[in-house]
Amino acid sequence: MNHLFVDNLTVIDFAYLDASRGLVGESWIVDVVLGGELDDQGMVFDFSNVKRTIKRVIDERVDHRLVIPRGYSGLQWDENDPQAFSWVLTDGTALTHRSPDEAVVWLSSDRVVPSAVSTLLQQELRAVLPGNVTDIDIQLREEVIEGAYYHYVHGLKKHLGNCQRIAHGHRSPIRIDRNGQRDRDLERRWARLWEDIYVGTEEDVTGRWVAEDGTAYVSFEYEAEQGEFSLTLPEKRVYMLATDTTVELIAAHIADQLKADFPDDTIMVKAYEGVGKGAVATRGLSPNGD
Repeated sequence: MNHLFVDNLTVIDFAYLDASRGLVGESWIVDVVLGGELDDQGMVFDFSNVKRTIKRVIDERVDHRLVIPRGYSGLQWDENDPQAFSWVLTDGTALTHRSPDEAVVWLSSDRVVPSAVSTLLQQELRAVLPGNVTDIDIQLREEVIEGAYYHYVHGLKKHLGNCQRIAHGHRSPIRIDRNGQRDRDLERRWARLWEDIYVGTEEDVTGRWVAEDGTAYVSFEYEAEQGEFSLTLPEKRVYMLATDTTVELIAAHIADQLKADFPDDTIMVKAYEGVGKGAVATRGLSPNGD
């Protein structure tokens, strides 16, 4: 059998539900290997079609969606609303989510792991690839990060693309320089603060209350181009911003917080949004950068 491969085909930025971690933001790099007979051009599959076909299917099926393992015992359906469900965590707290169907993807498993998502994507690709392609291998892997990183989930209701979905996320490194020197202690502090966090916008909050067991909850709701979205989760799993939660505003917020902690220092924050992209915010520099 002949094989071709494409490493680093794309990055899937998404969120998934975990029994103990709750909402988890994730970024997986996609590597693809195709096997089969050579076509009339002497190819298994034309490289020029890889992004046009394979990347499109992967992006449409999983990217910027909430991935839900259907087999988890703590999943509870809303009998009156097929687009709504609750997810009971192992600590007894719960979250509820409602969105258009295109914002979620269901896995036939009890938890989200790369192999389960790969199997789903391989099944989808078999329907669109030519008959000479008989073997499809999708490998999903995390970026190797030397330093601090966090998993965060958010939604951007003003975005015209798929970022408007209320629960999509990223696994993101962070770099913080203080007075021109990298400060790994501050990086680790923010990584701990934003470990498996939902970054919410105050404008989207529709309610706060305390349940009978003493758990404080916060609800978010908004209408965007793709439809109506809502999310309720324990307040301890939320970090609130007064602004929207674009990566530019996230970087600015962290820089502002650090500048307040160290008013006499120069601060530079390089906040990533997944793999290889993000925003930079500086505080304390003069207009000419000195």
